[in-house]
Amino acid sequence: MSDKTADSAEAKGVVKLWKKFEAKHPAIAQFIVFFILSNAVTLFQMILMPLLKGAFMHTPLIGVDFQIWPLGHNFDGSIYYIFNYPEGAVATGGGGGLAYFLAVQITLAIAQVINFFAQRNITFKSDGNILKAAFWYIVAYIVITISAAALQGVYKAPIYNLLINTWKMGGVGETIADFVTMIIYSAISFWVFFPIFRVIFKSSGDNESSAAE
Repeated sequence: MSDKTADSAEAKGVVKLWKKFEAKHPAIAQFIVFFILSNAVTLFQMILMPLLKGAFMHTPLIGVDFQIWPLGHNFDGSIYYIFNYPEGAVATGGGGGLAYFLAVQITLAIAQVINFFAQRNITFKSDGNILKAAFWYIVAYIVITISAAALQGVYKAPIYNLLINTWKMGGVGETIADFVTMIIYSAISFWVFFPIFRVIFKSSGDNESSAAE
């Protein structure tokens, strides 16, 4: 038997085992697929983010303040903004301005579009109303984005300061800090989106199960 035939037989065996596991433990199997796809999307974000950031940082947008929705004050008395991107390069003490904001939000938007279709079609195998699901997905995305942005005020500045200034890693430290903040956002999204997906991504099988009960 050739190596190709052996690999094919092994692959079929793995698929068969997975189908058996999926039939016996559908919720666990669903979570595993969700976990794998979510991490794949996070990896995509980590590749796309530096590219968009590099492109936007060479535009005048880096000199445009983007600080909106004040929410109280920091310990030093300065205003706490939900979206806090003051002008200037991050490496020199700025916040990246509108350039950084757009790089982050465009990355997240593209990733979430991919995530929507991947989770709907692969993880949950939904055949429900796609427009209704998309509407609630967008609502959830907006709420999570705003909540995560508000939370960034707690950890973002210390992470960038540690890597760029304290450890004096410069541009490399800034890139690592970008990845860390992106991972934190993805972790928040992961635990919030899974139960939401189970509600909005319905299938005919779910309806049949409910009727049978």
